Amino acid sequence: MDKAEAYRQLTEEIASVVAGETSETARYASAACLLTLAFKPRFFWTGFYLVDPLKPDELVVGPYQGTLGCLRIPFGKGVCGHVAASRLPIIVPDVHEFPGHIACDSASNSEIVVPVFKPDGSLAGVLDVDSTEYDAFDEVDQAGLVEICRILLSA
Repeated sequence: MDKAEAYRQLTEEIASVVAGETSETARYASAACLLTLAFKPRFFWTGFYLVDPLKPDELVVGPYQGTLGCLRIPFGKGVCGHVAASRLPIIVPDVHEFPGHIACDSASNSEIVVPVFKPDGSLAGVLDVDSTEYDAFDEVDQAGLVEICRILLSA
């Protein structure tokens, strides 16, 4: 099966699992688990950083699969903070070349980060996926992850 088809099937599976679930934590945890299982070992770290309601200019680690993550990331700092500030997805083929990259785990070599929006359009957080491989992500990954993030809080 090609990668686009894998994302299509995974999107359907995640939508089915989270349908009717009122807990955002459960939705994020289920998505992180299913993404990791579907794309392991390429997905080394998969998880969510959520906007902290008490500090709305910071992300705080949410549900994830992988090694220890950074606990907090200010908007505008590192790849996740960049996406939180810009509200646009980004693919980073070599994190060591990204200005201000935050190395939560030194084994990470490439990264993709996608914003997650609430139904009202406000930022809920970001989905962060790291790989130990360089240049591990492409436009197919981005399109698939954007679609998964779109359904997470709207299903």
